[in-house]
Amino acid sequence: MTMFRGLSAFPITPADADGRVDTEALGRMVTRLCAAKVDSIGLLGSTGTYAYLSREERGCAVAAAAEAVAGRIPLVVGIGALRTDTVMALARDAERAGADALLLAPVSYTPLTPAEVFEHFRATAAATGLPICIYNNPGTTHFSFELPLLQQLADLPGIAAAKMPLPADIPLAEDLARLRAALPESFSIGYSGDWGCSEALLAGADAWFSVIGGLMPEATMQLARAASSGNRVASARIEACFAPIWDLFRTFGSLRVVYAIAGLMGLTRADPPRPILPLEGQDLDRVAAALEHLAAAGPVA
Repeated sequence: MTMFRGLSAFPITPADADGRVDTEALGRMVTRLCAAKVDSIGLLGSTGTYAYLSREERGCAVAAAAEAVAGRIPLVVGIGALRTDTVMALARDAERAGADALLLAPVSYTPLTPAEVFEHFRATAAATGLPICIYNNPGTTHFSFELPLLQQLADLPGIAAAKMPLPADIPLAEDLARLRAALPESFSIGYSGDWGCSEALLAGADAWFSVIGGLMPEATMQLARAASSGNRVASARIEACFAPIWDLFRTFGSLRVVYAIAGLMGLTRADPPRPILPLEGQDLDRVAAALEHLAAAGPVA
């Protein structure tokens, strides 16, 4: 499915201390992504702090983004929540507001079983006409999608793609081959974890779900295009430009870093939602230095 292919750019969702979304700032960010011609926009993913926003504020974010996109590129909206009925309502909200596709992580407090996750997705898919991408993010949800469950879900109408984490125990190409062999040919497989996603595209993954793409789409598009075309030399050159940012992502977590980048770029003055604290002092200086390195290296020709 085309909306789950190529570079999917995930912007932050700027909001005040009370969780009220700055729709003007979000609209400007989305407009920048459209101008860069990313392949899709991933709104309200983990980078978009969906878990910290009320249903009403999520609705404000989707409406603002849909207005800014104006149908130019696919808008994929995250709908994860604790309760299945809430997820179903969020799916309907997003569909009415102009989303083109949905991204669903099995958020929970009580650990979920595979059967419970299957039913969660089945009920959500039945509640909407939009295609759904499985969000496999065990680092935040503490649930990992094993292959049998992915196969079951891929057989459900409306479940069209998976957003996978970088594999920890096997080479990425081997992980992708394992998934390709077991899942339908039409099922899109993409990866997140920016520091490993050019390798994923070089291996033949369908999509890169990108954190940095939400703020620096032109440079990220250069890397995605080089990797998708199999150009290892160009990919390695651009990867070297991004290397300090990848180091910061691994050290501080990508969310803290992209809020710092957004502030340094003058895109928003919003801080991450509490209790997450913004980077300051020497840590913020490291982010500024990484941006300077990227600018000096000039990955965008």
